[in-house]
Amino acid sequence: MAHLDDLAFFQHLARAGSLTATARELGLSLSAVSKRLKQLEARLGVELAARTTRRLTLTAEGERYLARGTLILDELDELENSLGEEADQALSGRLRVNATFGFGRRHIAPLLSRFCAEHPEVEGWLELTNFPLNLSDHGFDIGIRIGEPPESRLVARRILANRRVLCASPAYIAQALPIHTPADLQQHECLVIRENDSDFPLWRFEPSEQPTKLVSGKVQSVKVSGRLASNDGEVITRLALDGHGVMLRSWWDVNEHLASGALVELLPGWQGVRSDFYAVFEQRRHVPARLRAFIDYVQCEIARRVSAMPER
Repeated sequence: MAHLDDLAFFQHLARAGSLTATARELGLSLSAVSKRLKQLEARLGVELAARTTRRLTLTAEGERYLARGTLILDELDELENSLGEEADQALSGRLRVNATFGFGRRHIAPLLSRFCAEHPEVEGWLELTNFPLNLSDHGFDIGIRIGEPPESRLVARRILANRRVLCASPAYIAQALPIHTPADLQQHECLVIRENDSDFPLWRFEPSEQPTKLVSGKVQSVKVSGRLASNDGEVITRLALDGHGVMLRSWWDVNEHLASGALVELLPGWQGVRSDFYAVFEQRRHVPARLRAFIDYVQCEIARRVSAMPER
């Protein structure tokens, strides 16, 4: 039990952000809090945090202790709650979610907001990153990712069927050369998301119908370039809407523009590769009810927010 008490103490300390705030919230003296942290570090043999009276910064070991410890405490709490669980029991506890910037901002953030409004005892935390983070190392309950995870210890549930779509504005199409094959894109202004200055963007396509003279049966990749680029997907979409060129973007991001006619899908017979979205979480003996409920909620609501992708 002492180890669980230490986990709970360190979780409170990390959440408060300083020794002074922790002392105030726990009703202890500053010296008592400082002493307990030193005792915990001595028992573990590592430094968990660099601190002053006003600020506390976790070390790498402290981050790991907090992340893994939080999972242990959550699982214990869920186990105890489930022993007397009733069907209508209110959901409660913290729900930590990691998602990409674009999809997370557009869809996961409003869904988390509504979910927490419906379940006032749930504490939501959404962290948006360019790349998916390791769930256990960073203390996340759920990750929203493109593609199934390679790790066998993670459970994945598909929440949205998605594919890359090649498209451009009617204004650009009216003055541009026709596009019959992926190779034709090398003669076009392509709007690319560029993460660094050295990489040539590589766009991949697969046939959407039976092979013909213009459509082989294999996935084709083509290096593209253009005068305009950005590291942000929303900027690329705006540039395409303004008629600056061709872009390859996800169905979830452009489906409304395609439906309105502001953008037109290109390259009949070919389609961008699949990039389905999954909600992933660590496999454990007792999966918290709030986690299961949130994934069910996202899976249901996303279908209402993003129109179904047409099969070709």
